[in-house]
Amino acid sequence: MWKVIVSMLALAGVASVSAEAPKLRTRWAAKVDQAAPWPEYPRPTMVRKEWLNLNGPWDFAISDRSATAPPTMDRRILVPFAVESLLSGVGLIPTENQRVWYRRKVAIPASWRGKRVLLHFGASDWETRVWVNGVLVGEHCGGYDGFSFDVTEALAKGDAEAEILATVWDPTDAGPQARGKQVRRPEGIFYTPVTGLWQTVWMEPVPETSVESYRAVPDVDRSELRLEVRLSGPREGVLVRAEALDGRTVAARAEAPAGRPLGLRLDGPKLWSPDRPFLYGLRIQILRNGRVVDRVEGYFGMRKVEVGKAPDGKTRILLNGKPLFLVGFLDQGYWPDGLYTAPTEEALRFDIEATKRLGMNLARKHVKVEPERWYHLCDKLGLAVFQDMPSGFGARPMPEADQRQFEAELERMVEGRFNHPSILMWVVFNEGWGQYDTERLTERVKRLDPTRLVNNASGWTDHKVGDVVDIHVYPGPQAPAPEARRAAVLGEFGGLGLPVPGHMWQERGNWGYQSFEDREALTRRAVELFEQLRPLIADPGLSAAVYTQTTDVEIEANGFYTYDREVLKVDAARVRRAIRALFGPAPEIRTVVPDSQLEGLEWRWTSKRPPENWFEPSFDDSSWRLGKAGFGTTGTPGAVVRTVWNGSELWIRRTFDVAETVRLRRPTLRIHHDEDCEVYLDGKLVASLKGYTVGYTLVPLQAAGLGTLRKGRHTLAVRVRNTTGGQYIDVGIVDLVALPEKSKEQGR
Repeated sequence: MWKVIVSMLALAGVASVSAEAPKLRTRWAAKVDQAAPWPEYPRPTMVRKEWLNLNGPWDFAISDRSATAPPTMDRRILVPFAVESLLSGVGLIPTENQRVWYRRKVAIPASWRGKRVLLHFGASDWETRVWVNGVLVGEHCGGYDGFSFDVTEALAKGDAEAEILATVWDPTDAGPQARGKQVRRPEGIFYTPVTGLWQTVWMEPVPETSVESYRAVPDVDRSELRLEVRLSGPREGVLVRAEALDGRTVAARAEAPAGRPLGLRLDGPKLWSPDRPFLYGLRIQILRNGRVVDRVEGYFGMRKVEVGKAPDGKTRILLNGKPLFLVGFLDQGYWPDGLYTAPTEEALRFDIEATKRLGMNLARKHVKVEPERWYHLCDKLGLAVFQDMPSGFGARPMPEADQRQFEAELERMVEGRFNHPSILMWVVFNEGWGQYDTERLTERVKRLDPTRLVNNASGWTDHKVGDVVDIHVYPGPQAPAPEARRAAVLGEFGGLGLPVPGHMWQERGNWGYQSFEDREALTRRAVELFEQLRPLIADPGLSAAVYTQTTDVEIEANGFYTYDREVLKVDAARVRRAIRALFGPAPEIRTVVPDSQLEGLEWRWTSKRPPENWFEPSFDDSSWRLGKAGFGTTGTPGAVVRTVWNGSELWIRRTFDVAETVRLRRPTLRIHHDEDCEVYLDGKLVASLKGYTVGYTLVPLQAAGLGTLRKGRHTLAVRVRNTTGGQYIDVGIVDLVALPEKSKEQGR
């Protein structure tokens, strides 16, 4: 965490918050071009040949929020890195009572004369005003979406040079706006704020009639791409021509008058998937009187994502008509040197490739929207994306003005990233943060984009709408039951922590949801968690799982990689094997001792402390009361309460008979416990579990010698404790049986 100190900015004459930043850097910090960082074209879905990158050094100042432009700006900032970042060269945290200022002069190419000139901002957090040659050209509110201004009239004098002046005000957590995890005083799971320009700034010339944007809608069932091209400028006599390209070969061509949709019919379309991320090229031309007046190039992927019935009868996420298990990282998109902005595209690519190398096929982009080039890399490299809307934390009930702003930014996120085939699902809310009108907003997003899944809320506050039911469990894993129309998603689990000295944001005070001392212990536990996902895919029918997280972030030490991306904290080969196994057939789950989810089974129970040998088969429990499981209190998540237990401790026992000796492959508890419990089988401790679950989960038995369950009578005994909140216990035993190799081949 940054050590916050108060300083005086002589240039502005007002108090501001400065920051003594940690020195942690990534290897790519040294590769940042100080004259022209991020030289790549920022909009890969709609490329024009002529453009001017405005990244680089700008004049900079901070003033009081109410002030006009300061007369002098004797500081410099490196755009597109946020004010607070190390790479910006500033390293200040402005207060909510201040605004930041940017200025630079731009040489306008002579070839642009007679054309419209657009000034683009990839993103600026949060309220931005822009002047060109002293003329106010526009204002924008929102921290994550791109915006543009037509500055042609401000350049009307035909000067070879123009001056751009921009100012940004960002209240961070002093305001109600969407801000993700940014706070003015970073701690815990909330991080250093990001103020001002944090994505590429650029200019481009366009003709009087030009492509403003387009929507590429894949229709796999019809082997067609539906294309909606939006134009700017006069449309009379204008024709739109589009071509789909397979390499250099034109695979489909269509023309239509301006304002009408086009259909590109593909013969045997090649489909996009994480394993085979095929992309068609896309060429759009605007013609007037047979002459091409504008041309843009992009790409698209043909894929279909839906929720439906899989061959096993479970409701699952289907990609291109087939069930595909999705597993990946919770990806926060933070960098120790650039904060929201990766130092270079090579750095941005590293996280995606690292995820793929571990065998994963998914990233949940967590309460942040990335620059388009990140999604372009996911499209190209084959990484599916669950995209969160950045959270807001406004007052409740939320004032109408705040609602309008949040919903405007939500709509811009969907529209701005619509053409990226890697995005399979929009996530409207996370864990109840700023949540309101869930049903209405879920339906609104579905209307905006019926081609993708919509998650009404990831974790905690499900309103029974949208395409998935999503829970968070740490460390987990657990799975909700899929519903008739909604697939089951484990939106967050894991969070296993291991601080690595020399690679930390701060050397002390770091944390993870469960901490370890060395690489081997972390690897062993991580492999266990991923192995425990396998049976959940079969029962209850899990469709996706998101592990927290790609890298450490500030004081969170629960990444697979350190924050600087220098150390992979787990054995990659072992973790990859466990993850790749998730894409094979899930094991068959055979019930050995049933639990009481469907039918209440009788147990002996007592809430009074019994003798020390209470778990032995020979113990006489005849004085204990009889009751049907589960035991607990109504309202405990995932509980099926048949006998009320509302005390601090409970002991339960039951016997069961085995008709013939059974060989067990992987004996496993199916258990729902709230909170700590110990489970004994025939007097042996087979599980000691901490914390609580929010549903039935599978836990491998610990004791050795459980390869067989002999013919005869056996005893299952459990002790459970509760300290606060809901409480519950129920347990059974199952055996996980791998399918034979022939079945595995059929399963693929």
